[in-house]
Amino acid sequence: MLRALYSSAAGMRAQQLNLDVIANNLANVNTTGFKKSKIEFQDLLYQTTKAAGSEQGAGNQTPTGVQIGHGSQPVATAKVFTSGELTQTGERLDVAVQGDGFFEVQLPDGTRAYTRDGALKLAADGRITTSEGLVLQGGFQPIPAGTTDISIAPTGEVTTKSGEDTQSFRVQLVRFANPAGLENLGRNLYRETPVSGPPEIGNPGENGYGSLEQGYLEMSNVKVVEEMVNMIVAQRAYEVNSKAVQASDEMMGLSNNLRR
Repeated sequence: MLRALYSSAAGMRAQQLNLDVIANNLANVNTTGFKKSKIEFQDLLYQTTKAAGSEQGAGNQTPTGVQIGHGSQPVATAKVFTSGELTQTGERLDVAVQGDGFFEVQLPDGTRAYTRDGALKLAADGRITTSEGLVLQGGFQPIPAGTTDISIAPTGEVTTKSGEDTQSFRVQLVRFANPAGLENLGRNLYRETPVSGPPEIGNPGENGYGSLEQGYLEMSNVKVVEEMVNMIVAQRAYEVNSKAVQASDEMMGLSNNLRR
């Protein structure tokens, strides 16, 4: 009876974390470049009371055994890096990555981070930054003062015009062998980890890298209807585990009240 109590409690804890992940996805449904998370579970240890294949005499063996599980536990909250929908903004420094790739930025401590948020801004010194003021790397150069037009090609060529003067440079994207292994820093930022693999730098639109779309932003890949369905399933799973706790308690109450 106690085994059922603890197994059901483990299931309730797992579904509570499941709901936390769903709530975070829904909270970021309008976050630019946000990638939803999915939770993954595994069953806990099993108590074997009779092993399969045990001898029963006269050369007979049991075809199956008796094993009792101890509930479930979450093992991962992996990011799903499918592309979100592109929304046209018309802003000249709004850039969406259509396909695989990240923008590289420099953090205040000098380390590098990566983002899919293409809502870029122009600093007072001409450097291109994120909305938080982090300077973009990967070939981004300062925009000259007096620039009247900025053109960003799908292949990463950036052309600036100031009167009769024209300048150009090419930007690059970064990708990882295992983007699900990146560390989430919040603020639409990711950081390299040993399991993500090292950053691979390449030109947009080449060798599997995504292309750039000027005047667009990539929205969250969260689908509200899917998350609502997942929330209902998590709620029902939590409820049925709580019913199992209640049933175990009632059964123990009956056994404690037995009379001769």
